[in-house]
Amino acid sequence: MQALLAMGAPIAALFTHRDDPHEEIWWHSCAELAERHRIPVYFADKIDDEWIGRIAAMNPAVIYSFFYRNLLPQRLLDCAGLGAFNVHGALLPKYRGRASVNWVLVNGESETGVTLHHMVARADAGDIVGQRAVKIDDDDTALTLYRKLVPLGADLIREFHPMIAAGCAPRHPQDISAGSYFGRRTPADGKIDWRWPARRIHNLVRAVTHPYPGAWCKLGNRKLMVWQAKIACESGRVGEPGEIVAEDAGGALEVAAGEGSVLLLRAQLEGGKEHAARVVMGANLLEKSLVLA
Repeated sequence: MQALLAMGAPIAALFTHRDDPHEEIWWHSCAELAERHRIPVYFADKIDDEWIGRIAAMNPAVIYSFFYRNLLPQRLLDCAGLGAFNVHGALLPKYRGRASVNWVLVNGESETGVTLHHMVARADAGDIVGQRAVKIDDDDTALTLYRKLVPLGADLIREFHPMIAAGCAPRHPQDISAGSYFGRRTPADGKIDWRWPARRIHNLVRAVTHPYPGAWCKLGNRKLMVWQAKIACESGRVGEPGEIVAEDAGGALEVAAGEGSVLLLRAQLEGGKEHAARVVMGANLLEKSLVLA
């Protein structure tokens, strides 16, 4: 949106989501940006027939969707004379659908990117306008990766908006059969299975740590949130999966995985505060065979 404003694009309205008090708010407010530029702001829980009629009356030339959380119906897309366009946080046709930034980390990808594409009723299936790729580093989290992707999306807008406004945006059809689709993630998807290899556990933790709901397991009858971890060793069997096998002076705990082991760095017991893992576990470590489940 900032890129469009800097180019002098005449933005007629912004449709956005209200902030959820249960989420960690880490983004700049699009609504505040719009208000500073005297752009009308609308919070529509659902784009229904009434809203589509109101949008059609605005006679938009272009509709842009930037990480909007709801699928837009074809009748809405048809309101834009020059077409509707989406910025998607993955290299389409791979990782169509929801939570692509999280899923690429969960799956241990080494590269991802951003795609600007024509919108159709089917999620992330329209012809590609342009793409930018970026390397995923081993210490990237969903937040650090997202902050790599946003500038790439803005670059795509700066490059292709003039073509879109002139009605000559490129079109490169996707081969959907060669891609992949992933759905919405839920808190239940954050459960750690200590029988997994250490690498898979590490990938899950970094994919859903702050500002996302977090990876978790059970310590007795309580939920233990794991906010930061790293691989201690990748191969071999160092203990029973979930068994705490060592601790270091910095407060990290080494936990055996199905293959290799993981260092727990930051954790939080349900109802408690986040601290170094050793501090959080406290008196529980007196049990010599403590196992996380």
